[in-house]
Amino acid sequence: MRKDSDMGPKAAHGLGRVTVALAFAAAAVLGAATTAVAENPLRATTAEEVTVQTSTGPMGTYLTDGQGRALYLFVADTSAKSTCTGECAVAWPPLVTTGAPKAGAGVTADKLSTVARDDGSMQVLYNDHPLYYFVKDTAPGQTNGQGVNGFGALWWLVAPTGEPIT
Repeated sequence: MRKDSDMGPKAAHGLGRVTVALAFAAAAVLGAATTAVAENPLRATTAEEVTVQTSTGPMGTYLTDGQGRALYLFVADTSAKSTCTGECAVAWPPLVTTGAPKAGAGVTADKLSTVARDDGSMQVLYNDHPLYYFVKDTAPGQTNGQGVNGFGALWWLVAPTGEPIT
């Protein structure tokens, strides 16, 4: 294995510059993504009272929160327990509440429940599917997460039946 000292001072100095440049580029990308998430007014918030209702768009009728923000399910969640944590939960913030979720128009109240996440927050479930927002949906009515393959599986809007809209 070659060491920097084997390459001569000019080559070693050049590698140092490349490493520093790459570190700055990575920090800039991460910082921009973090800023975009932090500045997104539709990111997940914890509310005492969360309403789940329906909206209709090109994909049909799907679940939204009380402000009309699309809600998704993650195919990798094979039980009521969320598998989306860490960076996944940054891109796909869970719908969380501190109270019981309420059924709005078009939603079956018996299909609503909650489950504890690893961080202790309570995630809203519909038909035993954990519900999530998508960080790139920046306004009510947007469905940019529909059919996205991210974090190892597909993401789908949720029909009022509780099934994915594929």
